[in-house]
Amino acid sequence: MTNTDTIATAQGRRRGTYAKTEATRQAILDAALEVFSGSGYRSGSLREIALRVGMSEAGLLHHFRNKSALLEAVLEERDDRARAMVPIGSDDGAAVLRGLIDLARYNASIPGVVELYATLSAEATAPDHPAHAYFVRRYEFTRGNIERALTVLETEGRLRRGMTPRRAAVTIIAMMDGLQVQWLLDRSVLDMAEELQALFATFADIDWDVDETPAAGDAAENPS
Repeated sequence: MTNTDTIATAQGRRRGTYAKTEATRQAILDAALEVFSGSGYRSGSLREIALRVGMSEAGLLHHFRNKSALLEAVLEERDDRARAMVPIGSDDGAAVLRGLIDLARYNASIPGVVELYATLSAEATAPDHPAHAYFVRRYEFTRGNIERALTVLETEGRLRRGMTPRRAAVTIIAMMDGLQVQWLLDRSVLDMAEELQALFATFADIDWDVDETPAAGDAAENPS
């Protein structure tokens, strides 16, 4: 076997090990989400999560140093999925609002995740809760980015009179969280995406059925 073959074999083993580790980590996150959603964070145990994955509690702790770290990883994964639908860092206010509606529609398909988030966000108002710092950061990040995107709508004259970007951002987050709680209590009462779009229509002038993002060709032909 040549040196090149030896190196290739070693790299292949490393890739295989990495893929196996990532698969195990994902399985733990999926199991943790099920356990935390069903039993709550405080009652859900690492032992139960480990059993669902088919490993020991010590093996689980090899991937996540403690229960708090596992919880934060579960919440971060939820946020990663949300960011795939909402261009939260964009300055395009219309795209952000459309994305939030898409997210509300998606959330209706994952009630367990919505319930976990709603429960934890309320519990985490206590400073000693393990998710307290996470939710403080998350609300600051979300509020600030929505405000920035809506500031662009304001400069374009598309934010209705009497509404400011800051007030709109605070209202949007309150509406989304409140809708989730009402929906969890009785899913026949409302459609979260529909109610959210109705709210946005009261303060933003946007054509909801049209993607206003210019195509690359249009931007090149019509520079501004």
